[in-house]
Amino acid sequence: MLKITAAQLNYTIGDLTGNVARMIEGARKAWADQADLVVFSELSLTAYYPADLLEEEGFMDRVEAAFKELLLASRQIPALYWVVGLPAGREGAGKKLRNVLRVIQGGEVLLEYAKQLLPTYNIFDERRHFEPGPDVARVLRIRDTQIGLLICEDGWNDEGEDYAVNPFARLRDAAPDLVVSINASPSNIGKREQRHQIFGAASRRNSLPILYVNQVGGHDQLVYDGASFAVEQQAGVVYEARRFTEDITTLRFENGRFLTLAGDAPAPVPVEGLSTLAFYRQQIVLGLRDYARRCGFRQAVIGSSGGIDSALTLALAAEALGAENVVAVTMPSRFSSEGSVSDSEVLCRNLGVTLKHHAIADIVSQFTQGFEAAFGTGLRGVALENLQARARGTILMAYSNSFGHLLLTTGNKSEISVGYCTLYGDTNGGLGLIGDLYKTEVFALSRHLNQAAGREIIPLAIIDKEPSAELAPGQKDVDSLPPYPVLDEILKLLIEGRRLAGWEYDKAQAFVSELRSDAAGQALVERIRGMIARNEYKRRQSPPIVRVRARAFGSGRQVPIAAKWP
Repeated sequence: MLKITAAQLNYTIGDLTGNVARMIEGARKAWADQADLVVFSELSLTAYYPADLLEEEGFMDRVEAAFKELLLASRQIPALYWVVGLPAGREGAGKKLRNVLRVIQGGEVLLEYAKQLLPTYNIFDERRHFEPGPDVARVLRIRDTQIGLLICEDGWNDEGEDYAVNPFARLRDAAPDLVVSINASPSNIGKREQRHQIFGAASRRNSLPILYVNQVGGHDQLVYDGASFAVEQQAGVVYEARRFTEDITTLRFENGRFLTLAGDAPAPVPVEGLSTLAFYRQQIVLGLRDYARRCGFRQAVIGSSGGIDSALTLALAAEALGAENVVAVTMPSRFSSEGSVSDSEVLCRNLGVTLKHHAIADIVSQFTQGFEAAFGTGLRGVALENLQARARGTILMAYSNSFGHLLLTTGNKSEISVGYCTLYGDTNGGLGLIGDLYKTEVFALSRHLNQAAGREIIPLAIIDKEPSAELAPGQKDVDSLPPYPVLDEILKLLIEGRRLAGWEYDKAQAFVSELRSDAAGQALVERIRGMIARNEYKRRQSPPIVRVRARAFGSGRQVPIAAKWP
């Protein structure tokens, strides 16, 4: 019988001192549970992913010093084995680092295993910094249990489709009783179920029980949901840690089965996780909370237009940071409807958020007069519309500079995709909360928040009103864009394609195929494709967004700006 503590922790990238302290605390909890082994996640010492910090002068010296602190701490608990993840130096040709796990005990390194499969797709770029480890299995006997070790991607290729090497095959030959996999698996919709499917299949195929330990927390665009789990070859997933929060749990491993510390079967793990909308909510809230905390912000400011995007952003920010730490600013122009202010007032009253008023009519008037005096022509059309957005963006940035609030941008994925936004205006900010939600999802999540609260948090007047930027008389979004239910299906196919869930891909494919069946529909699809291409320069200059889908703008979608679109 073996007692194993799965330490699912929220590390901060580059905070070696803080990460070491968290790991030591986790080890002490494991020892209090009389565990034999404590398992931390991939690159736990640095947090995942340090990227080019790895190349900063002195960074690897700090890593080595921090690892020595862990060794010293392990001497204080000499009977406990620790599995830790860290970058480590290597000699010879190729990259000078490897992504490794080390098993330590009593101040000594007992085993080192280097990650073999280095992902370079979507949001990952590990080959930029690391050299793959050798095609060998590493196992270690603790008490009467032979333990095989893997690092994240090494466990994702058991069907042999993505890499020529399958670390599971070599590990199977070593005949361990248990596989421990340390991971840093970022979260998106459907990812939890994908992990269960892949590692469940690997467990059955190789007749090996697996303990999968993940990190948790928000890191810039990415959010890690934790959801560490244990899987048995016959029963499937039998244990799951909590999602979106730290979780240190000790399990017993006995006769090929995972049990609670008391010796009972763990609580059943539901096949279905959170609903899509509940997942979006928790992912975004944790993403903002950790982004603000790690960057030193306690408060946020948001421009409140009386529209659905700013309303949802305000509601999510209030949940993440507390309503008392969120400020909304309404900035009406001469084109603003009465509802842009009154709906903002009702919304902020519902949320308990402070609402500030700063009209922009005089600012815009003075600017246009000065422009005409200097250049001999007045501002009209798009130039005048964008001026209003930029006046608002400047006011919000001035507020951020003056009071130290984090400015949250409010663009959604539909608008960002086609450039229906103003650079240095509504794109201003440090983070976008809903930039990976299509407009139809913004409406759905707003209704979900109301339903979950059992009351009208986001006023129905906001949810039901026709979307408008209110930058010109009578302006509506549909004047420039197709209706959002049409636009979003086109965008899903063009931007995410096969990365969509199967049902979502089939729906989008069928919808767009129907559109392409006549000349007008075909022209619309090609028009949207062109708008996506032409507006890459805007996305490149916009704030990071919290990723919730399999393909988000940012590091997960890399296309050139100056290119001929196919």
